[in-house]
Amino acid sequence: MVGKATTGVTIRQLQIFREVLRAGSERHAAKTLKITQPAVSQQIRQLELETDLTLFARENNRLVPTDRAWDLLHSVDGALQSVDRIQKSIAAIRNEEADSLSLAAPGVFCLNAIPRAIQAVRKNNHLSFQIRSGSYQQIAEHVLNGRADLGVSRLPLDERAFDWAPAATARNVCLFPAGHRLAAKEVITPEDIVGEPLVDIEPQFAAHQMNINALRYRGMEPDLAVEYDANGHDVGFVAAGVGISIINSLIAREYRQFGLEFRPFEPGAVYHYVVFWQRGRQLTAGMRQTVDELVGAFTAT
Repeated sequence: MVGKATTGVTIRQLQIFREVLRAGSERHAAKTLKITQPAVSQQIRQLELETDLTLFARENNRLVPTDRAWDLLHSVDGALQSVDRIQKSIAAIRNEEADSLSLAAPGVFCLNAIPRAIQAVRKNNHLSFQIRSGSYQQIAEHVLNGRADLGVSRLPLDERAFDWAPAATARNVCLFPAGHRLAAKEVITPEDIVGEPLVDIEPQFAAHQMNINALRYRGMEPDLAVEYDANGHDVGFVAAGVGISIINSLIAREYRQFGLEFRPFEPGAVYHYVVFWQRGRQLTAGMRQTVDELVGAFTAT
């Protein structure tokens, strides 16, 4: 791999430049990159000289990115992501990342499944873990861009970019407090929840559309008590008696310590959850063990 372009710009300069933009300062970038702040400053000055671009304005000892900086990042980010993936693969082959592993997953699974999996891994392997959360799209981007070694998500995923191990299948359920009148039902339908206040995910999510459309199809206008923007934000409201929630069974099982109940909800959907990683990546022993324990934890929930 050629490390220097004809302009004299190096990959390392571009990587440092990207981190300064991400971190917001030279000091934070230096800390992330584990180099000195003067080294960061020197590389940024050299990059500006080599490109003949003013990438930052200096204001009160701070670097303020110019429009040219963002244009450059947009141009080179794809290439840098490819370099990141190559470096991750090399590190995996050398087993240099045996002491640390980054996992991207919906935050809701940190209530039960992921902690149990990590506990099982650390019984025989002193890996340290970094957890990244976000939407399913953000989780895929974390893994694709090398910011996470493994991810937990649901299908579909791009099979050209990822390999995966099946973890669990989930179906829609209705979540409610213990002792609620709905506990007498084996299967809950839209007719059963007429008049019940709902704690529901925001309209831009497909799950919202499915839940609300099921009610409106039957001529019923939902009573939306609370809308939330991430899985896991509903449980406190349901536990407090604010309303009921329509979620999936895998997420509902994460809420076991809240003493809530749930029943199948029809019409519903089926969700296939997986543990995934970059396609073709060589998994270290620690990564393979983590995959196995995550699959076991989700299967057992």
